Amino acid sequence: MNHDVIVIAASTGGVAPLLELVPHLPRDLRASLFIVLHTVPNWQSPLPELLSTRGPLPARHPLHQEKIAPGHIYIAPPDNHLMLRADGSMAVVRGPRENGHRPAGDALFRSAAASFGARVIGVVLSGHQNCGSAGMLSIRARGGVCVVQQPDSAEAPEMPRSVLDIMAVDHVVTPAALPGLLTQLVASQVTRSREPDAVVAQIEGRQPGAPAGLACPLCHGALQQTKAGEFEHFRCHVGHTFTVESLLHGQNEDLERALWSAVRVLEESATMAQRLSDSGTRELRARFSEKARTHAEQAELIRGILLRGTGMTVDAAS
Repeated sequence: MNHDVIVIAASTGGVAPLLELVPHLPRDLRASLFIVLHTVPNWQSPLPELLSTRGPLPARHPLHQEKIAPGHIYIAPPDNHLMLRADGSMAVVRGPRENGHRPAGDALFRSAAASFGARVIGVVLSGHQNCGSAGMLSIRARGGVCVVQQPDSAEAPEMPRSVLDIMAVDHVVTPAALPGLLTQLVASQVTRSREPDAVVAQIEGRQPGAPAGLACPLCHGALQQTKAGEFEHFRCHVGHTFTVESLLHGQNEDLERALWSAVRVLEESATMAQRLSDSGTRELRARFSEKARTHAEQAELIRGILLRGTGMTVDAAS
């Protein structure tokens, strides 16, 4: 059996190496390609058309439960995870965000490794942060092949560099060398698949991790933590997952939302207290006038902190 499942994760700067890859793949390639490119929801992605016209293999967004066909390129639709099943079909689902992303490379990699074992070739291309790192651990644990773009050749080197920081990969290549490498790997024989250890099982959510003492910034459920060497991974019971970097980013966003909510509540309270200060007894008027002043000052203080910037992104619509 050959390596016939190629899974690719890319983000910022990832389109260029994909466009460089597809023209050099053979028309009779004995493998299927599955691509996650980070996109914003409700965006009409031109990537399927771009890849189809650029090379000999047809590319498209797959349908839920569609059967996998060799020699095809399947691209995760915006705001949907693309996952593979052992029965040879695909799942296109709006599952929990992973590292803040949907689609996420980790979801694709993890499902491919669980379904097809050592037949999988994982590829991480240019992108910010570290989507794909946890998924690569799943691929390596089952005997698959791990490939990353040479960080120096990437517009955004963080994603491939993150993989290199936590594990030894099989190949580090430039975009120009990637087509030849994948063609060679597809033609090679698969070694026997392995079973992952308990650490990988925890990262995949098949076994519980240790309580992290932290709340998920998306659903506020309890987080569980797993460490694989220096790599730390967090998962809540819903299925939201985070690395340290994405968890910090999520906490910052959660904190910002809470502070803007506090501004709104304080300003509304000040407005209501000011209205009440215009009626009632002298004692009540004085009390409500003081409350209106205090809450207005507190709201202005928090607003000032947000607008001065504390590492959080200010929402202009707030």
